[in-house]
Amino acid sequence: MKNTFPLNRAGLLALGLSILILAGCGKGESPEISAHQRALAGKSEDQHAATGKPGAHEDEEKHSEEKPLKLKAEEIRAAGIKIEALAEQQASEELVLTATIRPNQDRIAHVAPRVPGRLVTVHANLGDRVKAGQTLAVLDSLEVGEAHSAYLQAMTQHQVAKADFARAEKLHTDQIIAQKDHLRAHAEYEKSKAGLAAAGNRLRMLGVNPAPAADGKALSTFPLTTPFAGTIIEKHAILGELAQPDKQIFTVADLSKLWIEANLFEKDLGRVRIGADAAVTVAAYPDESFRGKLTYIAAVVDKETRTVQARVEVANPDGRLKPEMFVTATISTKGRSGKDGQGKALLVPEEAVVLMQGQPMVFIEERGGFEPRAVELGEKLRGRVVVKRGLAAGDKVVTAGTYALKARVMKSQLGEGHGH
Repeated sequence: MKNTFPLNRAGLLALGLSILILAGCGKGESPEISAHQRALAGKSEDQHAATGKPGAHEDEEKHSEEKPLKLKAEEIRAAGIKIEALAEQQASEELVLTATIRPNQDRIAHVAPRVPGRLVTVHANLGDRVKAGQTLAVLDSLEVGEAHSAYLQAMTQHQVAKADFARAEKLHTDQIIAQKDHLRAHAEYEKSKAGLAAAGNRLRMLGVNPAPAADGKALSTFPLTTPFAGTIIEKHAILGELAQPDKQIFTVADLSKLWIEANLFEKDLGRVRIGADAAVTVAAYPDESFRGKLTYIAAVVDKETRTVQARVEVANPDGRLKPEMFVTATISTKGRSGKDGQGKALLVPEEAVVLMQGQPMVFIEERGGFEPRAVELGEKLRGRVVVKRGLAAGDKVVTAGTYALKARVMKSQLGEGHGH
């Protein structure tokens, strides 16, 4: 009996241990799981329940299990893959708007005659750059001819009256004529002087400078000039046609400074201010931006579109920007403190970001290959986008050839799914 009791006790212990092992396995748990691993698993489950997202430990395990996408040097070159080390850059919060280029309305002139006239000469063509006061066309007008004839008559009367007064002045000094004759000559002289001034003013009001007769004949032609230097952007001058004061013949615009007109939504009004820096880009020059300032925000909201008109002024000394071009205007905005939102951020080119299963992703070079990394994005800044989460300074990000890598990843995932 003494020898059999220890054996029975050992057998019972072994049987109990086997039952405990089988019970644990029935619940899907490994009998070798440690207490530390249980705690980590519980923490991950709690985090998932609180946030609705997988726990950090689960992400790390999943990331460590994924194998990087490895390519040969020839494949990398063929896919056009480029890599850039990520670094913090100076950035500011910005508002990106689609806009249209307009001529500066403070520097545009619709040139038309003040009186009807027939076009006898046209000197300017569409697109010509003209100087201030330059003659664009010459017109022949009956009304101008009559006004110039009256001016010549007034000039003759004035010359006669002036000579008569000079003679009367001398005779009166010599006491040859009476005082009343001297005064009458003086009155006629003053009257002729006033008549000449009136006739000259009449010509000036018609847009013609008073001038002596050419070969004794009244002039009926007059020049049509531009008030300032600029470019002819419209022309309706046809030789021989009758021009009218209510119809413009030329439109001259000073295009050295242009207006960029955009519409602001109500929700963005608090983010911008007059004088804010702005950058304008156009499809014609994709690698350049034109600097300007926000100079105007309308005082009323358009009741149809619920937007407010805004204007950016941009210098255009070389004339490369053209009216009616569509542009993208990027305006620096205010931060939450009310100051301009300047600061440093991690920026990647927009081409570096791809959508995979609805999640923005970038590829980084790591562990001898390329790995997709989920990111949280912020503002877009002139072809680049702010990365709020998912990357760190120093990460080697794929900036070109991203879609080729995405295609390879999707192909490999489809292959794995087919294998299962």
